[in-house]
Amino acid sequence: MRSRVSSNRLSNSGGSPFRSRISALLLAMFATMATVYVAGRMWQEAESRVYLIKELDRRTGQGHSSVSVSETLKIVSCKEQLKKLSAIQMDLAAAKQEGYVSKEHSGNDGTRSKKRLLGVIGIITTFGRKKNRDAIRKAWMQSGAALRKLEEEKGIVVRFVIGRSANRGDSLDREINDEHSQTNDFIILDDVEAPEERSKKIKFFFVRAVESWDAEFYVKVNDDVYVNIDALGAKLSAHLDTPRIYMGCMKSGEVFSDPTHKWHEHDWWKFGDGKSYFRHASGEIFAISRALAQFISINKSLLQVYAHDDVSAGSWFIGLDVQHVHEGKFCCNTWSTVCAAV
Repeated sequence: MRSRVSSNRLSNSGGSPFRSRISALLLAMFATMATVYVAGRMWQEAESRVYLIKELDRRTGQGHSSVSVSETLKIVSCKEQLKKLSAIQMDLAAAKQEGYVSKEHSGNDGTRSKKRLLGVIGIITTFGRKKNRDAIRKAWMQSGAALRKLEEEKGIVVRFVIGRSANRGDSLDREINDEHSQTNDFIILDDVEAPEERSKKIKFFFVRAVESWDAEFYVKVNDDVYVNIDALGAKLSAHLDTPRIYMGCMKSGEVFSDPTHKWHEHDWWKFGDGKSYFRHASGEIFAISRALAQFISINKSLLQVYAHDDVSAGSWFIGLDVQHVHEGKFCCNTWSTVCAAV
């Protein structure tokens, strides 16, 4: 009996070390496999790095550009998109010229206008000319309800155009503010009101007008000119189908280089040896179509101004596909049914 028990104990004590050795062997095998796998991955990555470095050195040594293929394709794509954008902008400008634009635009009083106006008239005035303005209001411009009726029934907006005093807020500015509060018929520009700034004033009148009103034509008039609104409206209506029109009493004239001369042109040398101005409309009154007013608004920072506002306006359209229309009825110094200089 004792011998059986002893033999059982010996068999049990001998199996435990055997199983421990198998577990250790399996663990060692797994560790070895993991080590081989990690080492292989690191070797592959090291080979990839070496290959990339060698390829970069080879391309650099051969003078290849550092711009990748994908970056080059992006640049080409951007250029193509710019071409398409330019073409779309040209199509949009052409569509606007043909009238394919929204009929709802904001007026300067915040209201919505569903019908395009026939014209916006800017009467160029200055400080100390209130008597002229009052005479114009009584003679042809109207005021108050009659002025609003002119806009609603005939589609013509009329406003006086003036800048600000060099001393902002002084008595000159206050007088204009008081007059405007009574009549509500001014376009008051932020630029300084001065004789030498008149050309800039004309430019920024067109900018303000085209931003405030959607009209077929924009008209500049001096404050010493009498205008027959009905006759002017008829002339404008007759050219509704004329694209990019610049209409007025066309003229030319001598360029004076003498600084002491009344009509001295400081940029006289730009007009060549002949010293003659190009054809342009007289400054008393002229009209431009919506497309040209928009052109002035878009390019206002690039447009050159000269000593005279009428020459400046004419210069803005040199090189453009513009219809220069000489309208004898816009020559206010002669017999005319449209205007008269007073």
